Amino acid sequence: MLEFQGLWFVVLLVNFLVLVFILNLILFRPFLKVMNERRAVVNDALESARKMADKREGELAAMRRELELARSKAKELFEGLRAEGLENQRLALAKAHEEAMKRTEKIKQELEAEAAKARQALRAEAEKFSDGILEKLVRA
Repeated sequence: MLEFQGLWFVVLLVNFLVLVFILNLILFRPFLKVMNERRAVVNDALESARKMADKREGELAAMRRELELARSKAKELFEGLRAEGLENQRLALAKAHEEAMKRTEKIKQELEAEAAKARQALRAEAEKFSDGILEKLVRA
């Protein structure tokens, strides 16, 4: 079977330790250094992306607030102009109604005056007729 030989064990152990030390210097440390640098670059890129995302969200929120403010101002302006238009319409209708009422009153007065003239003319004619009839009756 296997025999344990102390000298070869020590030689192999020393050889293993020297190989680990040399590989550590030549391979492991540079590899770990490159990996740490890569990890730092990736972390920096992630942090930069987070900052940009936060900045974007802040700017989007600001744009939304500005848009909402603009909408509310536009709505207020629209409502003000609408109210002004309704008031102008009401005033125009009131003025038109007033003018119509004045014209109606004027026409009514003219009709009453013409009716009074016609009545007076008819009375005068009726008096002439009655005077004529009376005169004919008195002569007859």
